[in-house]
Amino acid sequence: MARIAMVVTNACSPDPRVLRHASWLVQEGHDVTVHAYDRQEQHPMSESHGGVRIMRYHLGKSPYGGMLKTALGIRTFSQNVSRGLATNQPQLVYCHDADTLGIGCHLKAKYNIPMVFDMHDLHHSWIRMPAPKSRLRGILSRVMERRMLRRLKHVDCILTSSGKISEQSIYPGFREYLLEHGYESTVVENRPESGTLGERTPDAHWCVGYLGRVREVESFQFLLDAVLSMETKQRPSIRIAGDGVAFDLVSQLLLTAKKNHELDVKITGSFDSDEFSTMILEIDVMYALYSPNRGNILQGALPVKMFDAAAHGVPSVVNAKCLMGEVAESEEIGQTVEWLDHNQLAASLIQLRDSRVQLNTTSERERKYFLEAVNRLLI
Repeated sequence: MARIAMVVTNACSPDPRVLRHASWLVQEGHDVTVHAYDRQEQHPMSESHGGVRIMRYHLGKSPYGGMLKTALGIRTFSQNVSRGLATNQPQLVYCHDADTLGIGCHLKAKYNIPMVFDMHDLHHSWIRMPAPKSRLRGILSRVMERRMLRRLKHVDCILTSSGKISEQSIYPGFREYLLEHGYESTVVENRPESGTLGERTPDAHWCVGYLGRVREVESFQFLLDAVLSMETKQRPSIRIAGDGVAFDLVSQLLLTAKKNHELDVKITGSFDSDEFSTMILEIDVMYALYSPNRGNILQGALPVKMFDAAAHGVPSVVNAKCLMGEVAESEEIGQTVEWLDHNQLAASLIQLRDSRVQLNTTSERERKYFLEAVNRLLI
């Protein structure tokens, strides 16, 4: 049995990828503690989740997506975790996303503790999202990227969440991004276990939903414009659940539309996996379209909600001309839409409203890839 320290700069409340991988390691007999940064101090400081211990650090409130205050908060968190792990050293440090790499590199250099880097996303692209044309944010993004790539030479195992689906595919994933910079990685996609296909009786009422982090307004404006382009009797209800830096702005946008256009809109906050399984039964189509201005979209992001929805029989609409669209269409779990083509989006939503899909490839395949990669460090 090995003692494993996972590190993540969100509250893990929940973070499905973090908890799924931690649970796989616990099932193998290891002792796993997740060190999580609860930036808004909203969750218990200590919690157990299926045998995984979660330690949350309350260090003063810090925003997501900010610059100076966010960076200072992450630095304080990293210092606290590094000190704690130096005192009670684990056999493996598992770093989730690039903003935790400094912790793993410090412990590797000082105590020769092996480290895993799990690259969920292109972390350096997020700082550009609030203002993609900002020169300052562009410079900071490049600095963050170069720092990440320098640190990778110290990593013993790299996992990432996407890769080309075949040699013939033209759309890259994050594995291909890493290969361009000289680093091999193992792809472990964010796929759930098999879901339960809820019973649905087609009727006049139907619903388009978005369940997840709400990080930008533009994609919801796109959805709203498409819904309003439909004839009044065809319009679906809209169901939003989640949290994120743009949650308040998106709520205001949709609630204003509800008042002005008599739309059926329901908005709630963060949720756990059990609540997802209930809420997905309200939804006929999952909305998973994002602005291509986000660097990770065209470089290989795969939305977790697309897989989670398919596990419950619900199809998704996703971005065209990128990896997520290729996966959706090849596995027949959704349709692709060109960004800001309101007519195409409206037509796809209507076409999918009575459809049911099946997710044939679940987390069992990913578990095999994961354990093959990580167990080499635990022998």
